[in-house]
Amino acid sequence: MDVKLTFVNDSNDRDNSEVVTFQKSKLVQEPGQAPLDVKSNFINDSNDTGHSEIATFQNNELVHELSRDQSEVKLNFINRSNDVNNSQIVIFQKNLATDIDEPAVAWTVIKYCGQGSNHPFTYPMAMTVATNDSFGNYTPQLAAQNGQMFHVSLTGSSDTLSYLGQATSPKEVHIRNNLSMGAINASIFKDGRLLAIKTSVVPQQRAVFEFKPTLWIGVVSKVEAGQVMDSAIISDVNTELSLLGITSADIVMTGGGPGANSTPFVFNLENIVWA
Repeated sequence: MDVKLTFVNDSNDRDNSEVVTFQKSKLVQEPGQAPLDVKSNFINDSNDTGHSEIATFQNNELVHELSRDQSEVKLNFINRSNDVNNSQIVIFQKNLATDIDEPAVAWTVIKYCGQGSNHPFTYPMAMTVATNDSFGNYTPQLAAQNGQMFHVSLTGSSDTLSYLGQATSPKEVHIRNNLSMGAINASIFKDGRLLAIKTSVVPQQRAVFEFKPTLWIGVVSKVEAGQVMDSAIISDVNTELSLLGITSADIVMTGGGPGANSTPFVFNLENIVWA
């Protein structure tokens, strides 16, 4: 398509100024496209004799476009430890939207993964919300995103969970109890498994959830997936792994061992593939 333009000078300029035109391009990665590999070659054709420094930077808009399709992180737990006790590995997240250390939920528990063995799993960016009431009724899970608010209300003869609008923070998910009587429990799920729960939310109050893109991981005993862990268990887990900008990685466990030669368990990310 041709676009014909006419330049008209209605200014008061008397200096014979030059007018330049240019076109701004935007680099966008289409969904499913392989990561873009942009190679640049800096050539100094200037008259500079002052050994000036050249700074390069990346535009935030480009970074957002390149990572917007990251929907999950593929992880692979590898046991390279000296442990011979068939220890359990617990993986969970902490709810940041609270001023107190509320109990965390064991999102994933890895069992019987012996020395040299591995256990692949996926951490999805997507999540779902659900509630249950004091009568033992559970609502269906609804897809949720950060910045959304849901509420439980009485429709007909039953409690119904539905989308209400925007939350007060773009980093949080809110679930409000709009019933006239009766407390509810509000839950967050990832990959179909319970990630976090807020119990006894009374009418006109809300449960608030906020999570960093990190996973807590440690060695525990007698813990089941979906279990609300007490403070004694959580205090033994002190490794936090950031998943920010990652599409896949290995979680390698080392350390352990019998007797006096035992060393603390250590967890590290290896073979990282960035978004």
